[in-house]
Amino acid sequence: MVVLKLQSIQFFTAPPKEIRNRKIKSRFIRCGIAEASGEPAPLGQKTKYNDGPFEKVFMTLFARKMEKFANAKEQRKKKEGLWWDFLYDYERFVDVSKRVMQGKTRMQQQIVVREVLLSMLPPGAPAQFRKLFPPTKWACEFNALITVPFFQWLVGPSEVVEVEVNGIKQRSGVHIKKCRYLENSGCVGMCVNMCKIPTQDFFTNEFGLPLTMNPNFEDMSCEMIYGQVPPPFEEDPVSKQPCYKDICSMAITSAPLCPKLLA
Repeated sequence: MVVLKLQSIQFFTAPPKEIRNRKIKSRFIRCGIAEASGEPAPLGQKTKYNDGPFEKVFMTLFARKMEKFANAKEQRKKKEGLWWDFLYDYERFVDVSKRVMQGKTRMQQQIVVREVLLSMLPPGAPAQFRKLFPPTKWACEFNALITVPFFQWLVGPSEVVEVEVNGIKQRSGVHIKKCRYLENSGCVGMCVNMCKIPTQDFFTNEFGLPLTMNPNFEDMSCEMIYGQVPPPFEEDPVSKQPCYKDICSMAITSAPLCPKLLA
């Protein structure tokens, strides 16, 4: 398993013993949906989540890596509270992503994500991954299995499902019930340029394990298929996707397609 480098997060220290003992149980909540139903909110509404320090560490790590590529860096306001209150929340993580998009072409956005992902891995990690996980059925199924717990903070609850790859049925699919990233950004371009395409490319070309992601813009769900080679962008249905005109703050209502997919 590839281990992410967390040494770059050096902006906090362990809290004093008296602070650790105070409210520790209520704060360390496993990432999950906070809705009473336990299910994602309906389309057009944002699902409420419980994010603990573990999830916020990953949000902060990703966001800080992306900050150097983002426009208009904001000044971090000092907050009173426990040590983990200084970590990024999901809203701020998405805001950094939006600022990365500004003034960049589709390809430039994808290059930024690739650079961020590479910067979070130990030296030689892609080559090691290729040795550990050649594109076999077992490797595909194993990566689908670990995707569910390790990326819940980013995309929301998901589950392993059976898919067919090259005529073979295998449990190498991951069904994301309602993508948290798409839900919070409300932006088709961010979904495609900052998540789908660079993630597919990273696994397929850097790790040597094909991956195809099929977002459903009708309900914001998504299917990840390990072992399936992604189609060229021009042949992918997402290339013809219009904006979420009612929920995207960057939408151009007169454009037939999301403009972020054209540049």
